[in-house]
Amino acid sequence: MALEVEGVHTYYGESHVLQGISLRVEPGEVLAILGRNGMGKTTLINSIVGVTHYFGGTIRLDGRDISALRPDQRAHAGIGWVPQERNIFKSLTVEENLTAVARPGPWTVKRAFELFPRLAERRRNLGTQLSGGEQQMLAFARALVLNPRLLLLDEPLEGLAPLIVAELLAAIGRVAREEGLSSIVVEQHPHMVLQVTDDAIVLERGGIALAATSVALLADPSPLDQWLGVAGT
Repeated sequence: MALEVEGVHTYYGESHVLQGISLRVEPGEVLAILGRNGMGKTTLINSIVGVTHYFGGTIRLDGRDISALRPDQRAHAGIGWVPQERNIFKSLTVEENLTAVARPGPWTVKRAFELFPRLAERRRNLGTQLSGGEQQMLAFARALVLNPRLLLLDEPLEGLAPLIVAELLAAIGRVAREEGLSSIVVEQHPHMVLQVTDDAIVLERGGIALAATSVALLADPSPLDQWLGVAGT
């Protein structure tokens, strides 16, 4: 099993955000985390990464308990993270952004450029010279060249043009189907992400309100209406 989250509770100050969350991600599986704003989606990702105040439960990566590890130790253990803020080095070129963090493994800078040809074309451009979509591709590529065991993507499609969204969705699907890389994708709009995921959960006030296969929700999105407001939005 790639990831096992069991009974995790997370707080921000006195606010009890995650309330006993449990989930599993199998090797090569892509899990969608859906939900309205403020329901705990990003907090769940941050708890797996290790940047929140963790107060209970267990997080295992490939069977290893990583609950007590610092964020840098979790990254070393195999957690790859693409945060909402992207966190690229804007003063470095595209290529320097990748070579600065690359670790030995199947995902090389060359392979990242093959996955995202746009980045290869812009390899000598600074981060400040990239569009929002290109910055998101670079953030994705940076996570890949770390050669993680599990990839976490926090709303990677937010605010991007349809053409860029299509390229990113294809990349998410490819790294899972062809490379066997387990992934978790946080998204507010099911109709986009369910096309490339295997299973989905909906968070509501720090708990799991709905769990289903992506195929089932694509065939009948009506269960999403109760939790997301509009089925298939």
